Amino acid sequence: MSAATISAEASARARPEHRTLITICAMVATLMQALDSTIANVALPYMQGSLLTTPDQITWVLTSYIIAAAIMTSPVGWLAGRFGRKNFFVTCLVGFTLASMLCGVAQSLAQMVAFRLMQGIFGAALVPLSQATIMDLYPAEQRGSAMAIWGMGVMVGPILGPTLGGYLTEVYDWRWVFFINLPFGALAISGLWFFLRDEKRGLASGFDWTGFFVLSLGIGALQMMLDRGGELDWFASPEVWLELALAGLGLYLFVVHVMLAEKPFISPRIFADVNFTSGFLVMFAVGMVLLASSALFAPYLQVLGGYPVRDAGVLMVPRGLGTIFAMMVAGRLTNRVDPRLLMVLGIGALAYSFWEMATWNPAVTPFTLSWVTGIQGFGLGFVFIPLQVLAFATLPAQFRTDGAALFSLVRNVGSAIGVSVASFMLAQNSQIVHAQLAEGLTGFNHMLQNGGAYLFWNMATYAGRAALNGEVSRQALAVAYTNDFKLMFWVSLPTALLVLLMRRPKQAQKPSPGQHMD
Repeated sequence: MSAATISAEASARARPEHRTLITICAMVATLMQALDSTIANVALPYMQGSLLTTPDQITWVLTSYIIAAAIMTSPVGWLAGRFGRKNFFVTCLVGFTLASMLCGVAQSLAQMVAFRLMQGIFGAALVPLSQATIMDLYPAEQRGSAMAIWGMGVMVGPILGPTLGGYLTEVYDWRWVFFINLPFGALAISGLWFFLRDEKRGLASGFDWTGFFVLSLGIGALQMMLDRGGELDWFASPEVWLELALAGLGLYLFVVHVMLAEKPFISPRIFADVNFTSGFLVMFAVGMVLLASSALFAPYLQVLGGYPVRDAGVLMVPRGLGTIFAMMVAGRLTNRVDPRLLMVLGIGALAYSFWEMATWNPAVTPFTLSWVTGIQGFGLGFVFIPLQVLAFATLPAQFRTDGAALFSLVRNVGSAIGVSVASFMLAQNSQIVHAQLAEGLTGFNHMLQNGGAYLFWNMATYAGRAALNGEVSRQALAVAYTNDFKLMFWVSLPTALLVLLMRRPKQAQKPSPGQHMD
């Protein structure tokens, strides 16, 4: 144990009242960051109207935040060591709170994306810094309980996000999903500034900025291509070709740098472990469907289901409750049952939920919505916990920190790519199906010349044609959602094959409750 850790523990024992206050402030910071990954989901249709954007463009509000957080997670440890954890923590909280307020006053999509990028940059450090702070505050025998509380707090954020966002949007305005961070941010900043003691820490080594910059270039350019491709007609646009070239160049330089550098950003030897590499790919696939399904579900409930924004937020709660319940059960079973079996069960539940969602129509009942999404959340929980055990069971101890960072990176990148692809497929398929359905809807169609169809969709009047076009658009959107849910089914199901490559650990050790949330 290092002298800094011993000193931190001694300080915590000497001042328990300060330890409690610091824990609360660190938890508030964690909740703020976790809430903002989902709180805007149910508000997207309202933001779309205010910012004058298309359905696929408004998802940039989600992807810009995720990709910025993913890229900036890597240098958090180095920056905390360089400037001191307290100074860095408080600076990130100030920046995150300020960026939240700027998001709330944004008047255009460009402003919103810029401020969300800023929010993601500052928010990337909040979760790892809060976890490290709480671990240093408590002695070894109390860290398990402290991390359990921290882990549950991290899970509460994404669950409360849609519900709280729906309430604020309906009662006040969508801008309050960002303004709500101000009082909590001020509380956390004040508490950490006055009560957190910053231990002096030296830097053991420098940070691989070359690897970090080329990886950032590759990921950022790839995300730009995915976000802008649908709007620019993909490869008919020189901008898309440029972004593709930059993405390829950045990722290529990163691979070459990792293979040849003396002290690379990520050691290539980490991928020699079959369990870790398989888990890495599983985490990418799960990341693709994790946030994309949530981002699709909220507009589905409001646009097709006709639910008010507050009810849409409530209907998203069963998914989070299913995840919490599954994590509690899986955590107890992992040491007693082969983790590979638990993962297969989780992947099966996840794939089944997407297959069921592909059969939905706009008249689906709230009960069906709740139990299917609850099964989906259960599947996610049953994948996450055993995945940590299997992926890190055979990984050498010196690679565990890098492995945790990689898992966080690949989950966030997968989430950003998943949201972009799902939103593009939704927009494209709805246009294609709309054109196909409209082909036979002419003035010569006998189905439109008599009965109820003639009364509602009289093509001789402007109101009738508008009503008919609205119904065609609604049916086309329903088909497009079905295709998206089928895509997620085919993304999640094959990951079960990767489990076959993993070896069961000789003695599976239950991960700390916060490990998977790095």
